Amino acid sequence: MQAARNQVGVTTIYSQAYHGIGYPNGDFPRKSGACTDVIIRAYRDGLDLDLQKLIHLDMKKAFSAYPKIWGLKTTDRNIDHRRVPNMRTFFKRQGAVEPFSKDPQDWLPGDIVTSIIDDRLAHCGIVSDRKIKGRPLLIHNVGRGTREEDRLFAWPITGHYRWAV
Repeated sequence: MQAARNQVGVTTIYSQAYHGIGYPNGDFPRKSGACTDVIIRAYRDGLDLDLQKLIHLDMKKAFSAYPKIWGLKTTDRNIDHRRVPNMRTFFKRQGAVEPFSKDPQDWLPGDIVTSIIDDRLAHCGIVSDRKIKGRPLLIHNVGRGTREEDRLFAWPITGHYRWAV
């Protein structure tokens, strides 16, 4: 969670753009990224876990378990880990699914939340240890760079994950 917070003020641009990146531990300049990049960078910096590699290897092992939204016939280690539906599938396959509710007590610092914005945009973020009016803040990037905001319950929740590695 602290590694996610450290991105505030660093990642100031929102970009879903496709980038050819190195593998493993591939990234592009941290001034830009999407919501998934907040989580990818936090896991890499804070837990020394490379979601690019972990998701890629899991997709190679069980490609049919992953969404077919993009019409891919094989994995793409440049982008697969940067897609919220793939991240959701990965965490589910890791046994990290938690129940979700509107009760702030159900959410712990470091939990991953996924949601849907305007019935079309998949989104994700990391639950903060900071609260406003008893609600945990969300560390995420939804268009203006990485922010820590009171947005945990702003959109319909589609997933709650707590991955104890």
